[in-house]
Amino acid sequence: MKKTLIALLLTLGAGMASADSNVITLWPEGVPGAKAIGPEKIGGGYNSNVTDASLTRIGPAVDRPNGTAVIICPGGGYVRMSTAREGEQYGNWLSTLGVTAYVLKYRMQEYGHPAPLQDVLRAVRTLRSRAAELGIDPARIGVMGSSAGGHLAASAGTLFDHPLGRTGAPLDATSARPDFLMLMYPVITMKDPAAHAGSRKALLGANPSPAAIELMSLENQVTSATPPTLLIHTQEDQAVPVENSIVFYQALTRAKVPAEMYLFEHGSHGMGMRDGLGTTSLWPHRAEEWLLERGLLTPSKAVAKLQAK
Repeated sequence: MKKTLIALLLTLGAGMASADSNVITLWPEGVPGAKAIGPEKIGGGYNSNVTDASLTRIGPAVDRPNGTAVIICPGGGYVRMSTAREGEQYGNWLSTLGVTAYVLKYRMQEYGHPAPLQDVLRAVRTLRSRAAELGIDPARIGVMGSSAGGHLAASAGTLFDHPLGRTGAPLDATSARPDFLMLMYPVITMKDPAAHAGSRKALLGANPSPAAIELMSLENQVTSATPPTLLIHTQEDQAVPVENSIVFYQALTRAKVPAEMYLFEHGSHGMGMRDGLGTTSLWPHRAEEWLLERGLLTPSKAVAKLQAK
């Protein structure tokens, strides 16, 4: 009986260890500027009131890992995260393409700027510094985001070297530049008339300074170092106007950054991967084609060399 109980406990312990191994805590040394905001809220496919930023891994299909990794930033206006629809669902789709996905849980309105930026850049640095251990290519780490999560992803692609994204930790020495961006109906500008007022208030406060608005209007922060970008938006989006994607695409074009943009007719804001939206529902196919064209779905030679050692 005793041996059976021990065996059961060992089995349960192994299962817990396996589950825990899929979650990477981003700030093991302590959350920068930690606040007493109470427990995190989880329910209905959403997370909110976050302090402990983390990455949750969704592994690639067992027969086709290619070494590419994507950090996924769910949307929710910097108030909450649509973790199920714009996090886990995207991760499961990317898994079928052989991509290793990591759903980012980041700090939001309770902390405000620059906490989300620190979290996403720390996520990139963490994966890049542990690439060999995680079986991913350090030169094939992308960031995908929807709505306010798209703003966060675009922040990573434009402000990856900004002092506000550093905390003084040794890991700051690792590059935080994503290798590519995938932006779904993203919030880009903090300037009227195209700004999403809710995201602006949650991130920058009720009365943001002109300097903060300028910095976080990401169309102004694009340079030739901004990574290749895929943009997807719709005409029917009444929450985050399509102009957000357009101005970012125009900035990328001026900076000669490789970019593609698909503007569909149908689909309201937060459409995720819903069926029944005509050609809009085919956006995952367009995204797959873009990833394939950029060589991100072919097996990574760097990972193959590591595995051969």
